[in-house]
Amino acid sequence: MRVITKYLSLHSRGETDVIDITGSVESAISETKFRDGIVTVFVPGSTGALTTIEYESGLLRDLPAILDKIVPKHFDYRHGSNGHSHLRASIIGPSITIPFKDARLTLGTWQQLVFVELDIRPRSRDLVLQIIGE
Repeated sequence: MRVITKYLSLHSRGETDVIDITGSVESAISETKFRDGIVTVFVPGSTGALTTIEYESGLLRDLPAILDKIVPKHFDYRHGSNGHSHLRASIIGPSITIPFKDARLTLGTWQQLVFVELDIRPRSRDLVLQIIGE
C-alpha cells in the first residue's frame, strides 16, 4: 500500500452552494494508477462540509431548506454573522472516506460526493485528498 496526497481546488458561490466533486475525485484516483483502496477527502476550514447526496434539483433545494430548520440563519448566535455556518458544517462534517475498486468510487447508483459551502460569502477552497491504495 502507498499513500498519495492530492489537492482539489474549488470556487463556491457562497452559502449552501453544493458542488458535485465525484468526477474530480475519481480523476485524482485515476492519476495515482491505484486500482483499489480508499480515499479520504478533507476540507480545511470550519465552514465547509463533505457528504454524499443524489445530486438532483429537488434535493439541492431541500438540503438548504432543512439546514435552515435545523440551524436557522437568524438566531442570536454568540459567534457573530456566520455562527450558523460553523454549526451547520460541524453537523455535516469536514471529511469523508470512500473505498474505490478498479479506480472507481464505490458509490450507489444515485449517490454523488459533494462539497457543501456553508460560509456566507463565495470562497476558494483547496480540499485535501489522501489516497491509499495499490
